[in-house]
Amino acid sequence: MSISGIQGRILEVTVVGCTKLKDTEWISRQDPYVSVEYASTKYRTRTCKDGGKNPTFQEKFVFTLIEGLLELNVLVWNSNTVTHDDFIGAGKVQLHKVLSGGFDDGSWPLQTKTGRHAGEVRLIMHYVNANKPGMSYAPSAPPVAAAPVPQVPHFSAPPFGSSYTQSTSNYPAPAPHPSYPPPNSAGYPPTSYYPPQQAAYPSPYTPPPSTYPPPSYPPPAHDPRHYPPGSYPPSYPPSYPPPPY
Repeated sequence: MSISGIQGRILEVTVVGCTKLKDTEWISRQDPYVSVEYASTKYRTRTCKDGGKNPTFQEKFVFTLIEGLLELNVLVWNSNTVTHDDFIGAGKVQLHKVLSGGFDDGSWPLQTKTGRHAGEVRLIMHYVNANKPGMSYAPSAPPVAAAPVPQVPHFSAPPFGSSYTQSTSNYPAPAPHPSYPPPNSAGYPPTSYYPPQQAAYPSPYTPPPSTYPPPSYPPPAHDPRHYPPGSYPPSYPPSYPPPPY
């Protein structure tokens, strides 16, 4: 399968570790490190001190892809302080899987210069611009929100010749601008039916009529015949002030 359109894209490579490495030390434990190469770009992990045959690194590197170049070179060395570093093994890592699927987590074999097995290196690779076949070509059900919703008007004209069209003529057409109070018609009682409207506020207070004439001031002299006998002195009304004794 040919892969194109990767020029300038980004590939992330994480060196997890190595397993069952060839041991280049006779007395002490070896100190491995990993070198990853892509075209002219080269990265190196830290040295795993006394890592022996199963060192762990967990280091991530970022590469800029080149069109047509679909493999990495991985080399594993043993770090020496006095002499040159010892070559443990190397291998080629194919990028077809990660570039087509976006992810690859696997172990890749290493070989010595003579072609003998020298252990394995584990890499985790990410490619965010991958065109996944399952996402590009697999049919999927449309979302619910995308389904067309029929627009039904609130009032639609019935079919021509239906009974509903004929029955509408039995109802009077509504007035364009109704007024209040409604005009006198057969549907409303005559205007004399309603009681006369009263004033919003009561009329000024008028005292009720009295059966007696209103009193005057000062009050007139009373007739002694209007009172029972013996209730007042014989001479009524008394004079004021009273005569001296």
